[in-house]
Amino acid sequence: MTENIPAATYCYAHPTRETSLRCKRCEKPMCASCARRTPTGYVCKDCVKAHQKSFDTAEWYDYALGFITAGILSGVAAFLVTLIGGIGFFGWFLIAAGAPVAGTAIAESVRFVTQRRRSRPLFITVAVGVVLGALPVALIQILTLNIFGIVFQAIYLVIAVPLIYSRLSGIQLFK
Repeated sequence: MTENIPAATYCYAHPTRETSLRCKRCEKPMCASCARRTPTGYVCKDCVKAHQKSFDTAEWYDYALGFITAGILSGVAAFLVTLIGGIGFFGWFLIAAGAPVAGTAIAESVRFVTQRRRSRPLFITVAVGVVLGALPVALIQILTLNIFGIVFQAIYLVIAVPLIYSRLSGIQLFK
């Protein structure tokens, strides 16, 4: 009796590693270090990248629109934060309530302008736009040595930037 011994298969990325594992999408043989676990099975790195790329829908002009929109609205919000800084102690409560509102307004405006297209580089571009939009007002606060203004600008940016990024990217901390 002759047994049919299957031929050894080797990983597509590591030709010296023998494997019996195959990608559930493209059927390429892959080793354990190349396999990515999904709820429905293992897939190769190439299939994961192809799947993730389908979610990047941003066009080239969305980067400019998102950056400009975020920069202008952040400049307006930073100016309003400066006015709140002149109030004094009550300003702490206003900045704690106003920064998330400003961040939400900026994020939703950017989503409207970009027509809800998404891409990780787009989210980063918008976050940079928020910081650069607030920079002129923050520099004025630094040059005039307005301590409350500087602190309030920092609080605004620390609250608004992560909030904007998370709203645009769809990150949910709590469900």
